[in-house]
Amino acid sequence: MSPDQLRRALVRISHEILEQNEDPVAIVGLHSRGVELARRISDLITSIEGVETDFGTLDPRLYRDDSDSASIKPVVPSEITFPVDDRSVVLVDDVLYTGRTIRAALDAIRDFGRPSSIQLAVLVDRGHRELPIRADYVGKNVPTARGEDVRVMLEEVDGTDGVTLLRQREATAKGGGQR
Repeated sequence: MSPDQLRRALVRISHEILEQNEDPVAIVGLHSRGVELARRISDLITSIEGVETDFGTLDPRLYRDDSDSASIKPVVPSEITFPVDDRSVVLVDDVLYTGRTIRAALDAIRDFGRPSSIQLAVLVDRGHRELPIRADYVGKNVPTARGEDVRVMLEEVDGTDGVTLLRQREATAKGGGQR
């Protein structure tokens, strides 16, 4: 995805969220790149509707049930400073792959209350699900092989916007993993 395609995908997702929800939603980004995507979606919803959305961040790694939970990166504190009880929450992540991060996020969000609904927005859905999880809002479906890596780059983190698909050899050489 080019920077313009990425921007258009986020604008479309923002409109779809507004169309599917009558009441204001809370937007919660999953660390790390999901946070920046969620911030952009929250800002877009605010600019479209003229009302502020509640915005939060969540690091679900402590709730994972696989070896990725032993990541070398330190766990980042979640920041959800608004009530989630009885309201719609949209979780935002960059790439949906096996579904394990989202399963962990569903467990983590329950520590903050009981939303009336939890929806999922992802920039890229690459398939290969291990759990029965599907996104409500998808920027782009990118069919991949297991030996490929989807790399999401964001201006706030990487200095540029875009999505690239790397073969395993390229991903290993550039420090990528299985996302």
